Amino acid sequence: MTVEELMEAIEQAPPVDTVAVVARLLAEQLDARDVCFLTTELGGETLWRFPARRPKRDDRQNPIQAVDNIYDTVMREQKLHVTASPPDEGRPTGQRVVAPVTVRGDAIGVLELITPDRPSPVEQHRIEQAAHALAYVVTANRRFTDLYERGRRSARPTLAAEIQQNLLPDALTFEAGQVTVAGGLEPAGDIAGDTFDYSLDEHTLHVSITDAMGHNEPAALLATLAVGALRQTRRAGASLVEQAHAAHEAVLEHGFDGSVTGQLLRVDLRTGRALLVNAGHPWPLRLRDGRVAEVELDVDLPFGTSCPGRYRTQELDLQPGDRLVLLTDGMIERNTTSFDLPTVIARDAHLHAREATRYMTRDLRKATHGHLLDDATVVCLDWHGPGSSRRTSVAGAHPVGPPQSS
Repeated sequence: MTVEELMEAIEQAPPVDTVAVVARLLAEQLDARDVCFLTTELGGETLWRFPARRPKRDDRQNPIQAVDNIYDTVMREQKLHVTASPPDEGRPTGQRVVAPVTVRGDAIGVLELITPDRPSPVEQHRIEQAAHALAYVVTANRRFTDLYERGRRSARPTLAAEIQQNLLPDALTFEAGQVTVAGGLEPAGDIAGDTFDYSLDEHTLHVSITDAMGHNEPAALLATLAVGALRQTRRAGASLVEQAHAAHEAVLEHGFDGSVTGQLLRVDLRTGRALLVNAGHPWPLRLRDGRVAEVELDVDLPFGTSCPGRYRTQELDLQPGDRLVLLTDGMIERNTTSFDLPTVIARDAHLHAREATRYMTRDLRKATHGHLLDDATVVCLDWHGPGSSRRTSVAGAHPVGPPQSS
């Protein structure tokens, strides 16, 4: 199967059937059965077979917890794994093949199939290529249908949660040559107003993190004002200070006396120069040479405050090999005292930013027994340095430290 043949088959199918097209082609070429795509929920801890509603005779668990099992391993290591297929009454045994479905570091799920025999190295390579192609297929086609989004939801979200999730970037992780960025959000029982955002220009990385006061719909509406103003001005080429003032004016004028804290970060990919505006937000944490420390910044008032003064652009020291962690106060709330975030960051220094973020939110859930008092959001940024071309989705392939010379 050539790329041309695959793309022609996909283009001929409606968006809701593109996964089925890839599955059919794999089944034909590898004599495979039970070919399916499993998509991740927000946070990456739960997988849903796509489409979510399968024939009753299938009788397979849905959703699936991706914790300490083959799915967890495949997503963490970003490598194809082959194991004996689980017992299935009335069907011959075979080999279960699970491959990561990932695009630019964003792990959107896995591809699973059963083959009669262990695939050869050439066949395994074909499966890996199909899984990689599937990542682009899903990313492109989910713009045209709600089926992909509906297929990965375990419950109907509240209105506030729907608003909040739609404010997040389409991909929670991305990789470029110089930088890797991954974000994670752990909702509280009552959805609050945490958001994060990023954008990559030709020579510039933009990152923001915001936290709207309050809970539920009022907080979600405040967050919408802030994120909308930041995106509008960022896309117009405004400076960080101009973006901050736009967010402030939007919240002040339309936010019904609410306020939003936030940090706006801009990194020049050619030089590594990093600038930041801090609007009443908790200090970031920086991992450098195995040690984690707060980045102590001057603090301006939150967006929407009646007398904010002026917003200041500050220089942020960023060196190749640094891991910078932006966070909201939900990560350090009063019921998270048993959660030692700096220790977790240092412990997971060897992991890909995507997996480090995933373990931060997982450990936070454990420490609070799942009872968060506020949203907890974290953005993990690995800076590899100007001119770097290091790009890999593999966990453990981004050791935090200066790039090694070749």
